[in-house]
Amino acid sequence: MEITLMHAVDGRKTLHLDDYIAALARFESEGFARIWATQMPNDPDTLTVLAVAGREVPRIEFATGVLPIQPQHPMNLAQRALTVNAITGGRLTLGIGLTHQVVTEGMWGIPYDRPLRRMGEYLDGLLPLLSGQPADASGELITTRGAMSLTEEPGPPVYLAALGPQLLALAGRRTAGTVTWMTGPQTLRDHIVPGLRAAAETAGRRASDVRTVAFLPIAVTDDAEAAKTTAARQFAMYNSLPSYRAMLDREGYDTPVDAAIIGDAASVRTRVGALADAGVDEFVGIVFDRDEQVRDRTRALLRELDGQ
Repeated sequence: MEITLMHAVDGRKTLHLDDYIAALARFESEGFARIWATQMPNDPDTLTVLAVAGREVPRIEFATGVLPIQPQHPMNLAQRALTVNAITGGRLTLGIGLTHQVVTEGMWGIPYDRPLRRMGEYLDGLLPLLSGQPADASGELITTRGAMSLTEEPGPPVYLAALGPQLLALAGRRTAGTVTWMTGPQTLRDHIVPGLRAAAETAGRRASDVRTVAFLPIAVTDDAEAAKTTAARQFAMYNSLPSYRAMLDREGYDTPVDAAIIGDAASVRTRVGALADAGVDEFVGIVFDRDEQVRDRTRALLRELDGQ
């Protein structure tokens, strides 16, 4: 199982771009192959920041985990993704997803209805454009017609944030795989991984053509209770979002803290190993603890476990 990191683009009042680039350079020097960056509604534009970082940090790969589709047309996203991919020399992976109803309707005033059709029609436009082909897709919700002039680099692979069976089947049929969050090892083993692979095979693809990428918070610490308190504060909002609450319930977790991998090196090693046993192809560690020594210990163990 490959192990990588999530490092958010954080812009609390000020965009600390130099600090972000310095962190990526450190992760690259430690041997991490890829960082994933989220896109929260109120944070700086992730693709813009990654474009700048790509000019400064020469080897590490970049991935978005994930960009919401609702506020941007497929041509607009293809335009931006191809540009960043060219700037970074083909080092971009594009993770996309449907954001939550409270954001889509409450913040943006965009309908959230028919999410499966919306995503399918979005892919009808996006995937040809990223592969250098023209798009000609007339949909009920999204229509995309046109082509991109920028095709020098191969287009970035697309991952779909998919937890429910229908979106998971769509990901298996049409994309490079799925990105999960707040999803435990039993749910990954019994629902996510087999659902994704079965959909790929039904579509005439190989099971190995699709990958499961699992995000979870992680901390290697001797003070597990303090880390759990920090996790409870940072991840509380995911307890009430329906898609994540469904994954927690399926796993038998009471709160997001139960999903977090927290403890000493031995217990963390065991829990990360359970993800590999579940068929996860890439574990993305969210190193959340505020203590710098805990963060350093956590990254060191992740590097040790990478590829095992």
